[in-house]
Amino acid sequence: MKTISNSQISIKVSPLGAELCSIFANGKEYLWQADPAFWKRHSPVLFPIVGSLWENEYRIEGTAYTLTQHGFARDMTFTLISEEADELRYRLISNTETLAKYPYPFCLEIGYRLHNKQIEVMWEVKNTGEKEMFFQIGAHPAFYWPDFEETTQERGYFGFDKKDNFKYILISEKGCADPSTEYTMALSDELLPLDTHTFDKDALIIENSQIKTVTLYNRKKKACLSLHFTAPVVGLWSPPEKNAPFICIEPWYGRCDWAHYTGEYKDKDWMQHLQAGETFKGGYTIEINE
Repeated sequence: MKTISNSQISIKVSPLGAELCSIFANGKEYLWQADPAFWKRHSPVLFPIVGSLWENEYRIEGTAYTLTQHGFARDMTFTLISEEADELRYRLISNTETLAKYPYPFCLEIGYRLHNKQIEVMWEVKNTGEKEMFFQIGAHPAFYWPDFEETTQERGYFGFDKKDNFKYILISEKGCADPSTEYTMALSDELLPLDTHTFDKDALIIENSQIKTVTLYNRKKKACLSLHFTAPVVGLWSPPEKNAPFICIEPWYGRCDWAHYTGEYKDKDWMQHLQAGETFKGGYTIEINE
């Protein structure tokens, strides 16, 4: 585990999955500490898929492969390639194990950089093979509810950089989505009230680059933290029916399959692609507002 800090914020990163494991500022921890009774992770990076495949299977040029939810990168050990006072960078290179279940040679780099009370999360994916490469990548950071009380239903609010008339879709079955039905985000005074039933139907998935910032407010409508991103999709999630002490804000360059999808991997919604030798750059920024 590596720690970097400045005068306002401190983070810890594990080589396993190059996962952000702590955000400490204002005398308290902001990032969920992975109690397995609710969810055993902090902020995994999702690669080379986001979400679930229908029946955990996908197809490349007619050949079927198997991957479990969110892919394999979160469970692999990365190599630390640079360490500075305010920045860490890690690397994962494809190998025999990855090529057996994902037949594209790649180099994945994940970095974290501090600036005041902001954490810039940086992703680079390079196609090191000779053929066009298809992939998805996404974030899954979990944050403590600002003023969690187990016995109350109210949890706080989300604010967005768009104030009305945006849509979301839902998970329908086996972790896969139903993009054919859209729902209007029901804001009240430009905020989304959050309670123990908000995620009864699993994640709320906002597509088509409708929003670029999500801010978490406490129950008194005070802003606590924000995520800023350019990803075309963002998922909002807390474990259904568990009354969990955390909430996830998840920028995605990708999404789970739609239910019953049996097409080619390259034709999945929000698929990213790289020609041989090309590099994708993405990521997001976490900002502590308090």
